[in-house]
Amino acid sequence: MMQDTASPSPRRKSKQPALRFKTGEDVREYRKKLGLNQSAFWSQIHVTQSGGSRYESGRSIPKPVQVLLHLAYGTTKQAQDMLAWLRADRS
Repeated sequence: MMQDTASPSPRRKSKQPALRFKTGEDVREYRKKLGLNQSAFWSQIHVTQSGGSRYESGRSIPKPVQVLLHLAYGTTKQAQDMLAWLRADRS
């Protein structure tokens, strides 16, 4: 009798969850909705006020900063989905 020696099927690569904040305008609107100044808002993800101001004024926001914003200011479900995606086996 022959044994099946095929390796287990590879894990399907999951799709990255959609980021909550893609533009500085998105961030600025949300920050104002929360009633926070730039220092208070951006310090939660260890970005300086001047750095946050540049993003809010139109400079592109790097993906790692977008992910941190998503984790810090997204809903609990959004944060959990992002963490699950980040922790997924990528081999």
